[in-house]
Amino acid sequence: MSRLDDLRAAFECRQPQGGVPLWELEFHLWDEASGKHVVLGREFQDLSAAEQERALSSNAEIIVSVCREFGFAGLTPPGGLWEWAPGVLAYYVLPEQARWEQLRILREMAPQDLMLISGSGGVIVPPSQGYEEFAYRLYDAPDEIEEMARQTRDRGIEAAKRLRDAGCGAVYAAADIADNHGPYFTPAQMKRFVFPYMHEWAEGVRALGLYAILHSDGNLTTVLDELAESGLSALQAIDPIAGMDIAAAKRQVRGRICLCGNIDCGLLHFGPPAKVYETTTEALTNCKPGGGFVLGASNAVFRETPIEHYREMIRAWRDHGRY
Repeated sequence: MSRLDDLRAAFECRQPQGGVPLWELEFHLWDEASGKHVVLGREFQDLSAAEQERALSSNAEIIVSVCREFGFAGLTPPGGLWEWAPGVLAYYVLPEQARWEQLRILREMAPQDLMLISGSGGVIVPPSQGYEEFAYRLYDAPDEIEEMARQTRDRGIEAAKRLRDAGCGAVYAAADIADNHGPYFTPAQMKRFVFPYMHEWAEGVRALGLYAILHSDGNLTTVLDELAESGLSALQAIDPIAGMDIAAAKRQVRGRICLCGNIDCGLLHFGPPAKVYETTTEALTNCKPGGGFVLGASNAVFRETPIEHYREMIRAWRDHGRY
């Protein structure tokens, strides 16, 4: 069985015939893993048109080679999650047109057993700016919030169509609906503004032949059952910093939704390497029986992560990830 077959089985809450699939929401260590340089962010923006074209091809060659080396079953191409913000340009981004061109080139170069996964949006989330105003509007203008949820759903489905046509096999909505203390929204607000439109987004995405994934930080324990019944294919993060135990979460969802994660990004950063290996082994031992589990970090594998720490996660996966 191929890596792609294993990933599909996991997203469908079946036990893969090969091994636990590996996918990262975002992986920023292409340079460190390959010894070559992927050009993104401000550096890419400052290139000439011809230089940008060459950079996109070179990026794809590097990314695909690292995916082969590590055994990734899914790949999130650059450009989706960390958005362009006023005065700030995050690393893992590309201008809009270049993002789609990078996706096209990756689809041409990538092996057929590597699933491309990209962010479509689709689930309402408290904004990173204007947070306090949004909180007031939840109570003072609930109809406006509901309309925002509808528009977010519709935009997410439209984006998913375009991503499917570009060669993606799954899409995710990056929506932090909780913090370390629990869901941001009250139970009544979750029932009105979140769950119905999340369900419709997931149904729309799956009708396109794609898998629908929610990424959310925070402690989601109190809403795991609702998420498991929402029509989502998978939930990514299972945030250990917020106190979530992925083995307990897997017992709670009972094969109704695939769980992706949850090796602590802080552990991957600070180590020690032996603890990375031990933690990964424990996650695999507890979560691989029965399927419905995809291994990865609890969030983006950022550039400051020592590559030798990440390689310990891969080593544990190779030692203990087979069925």
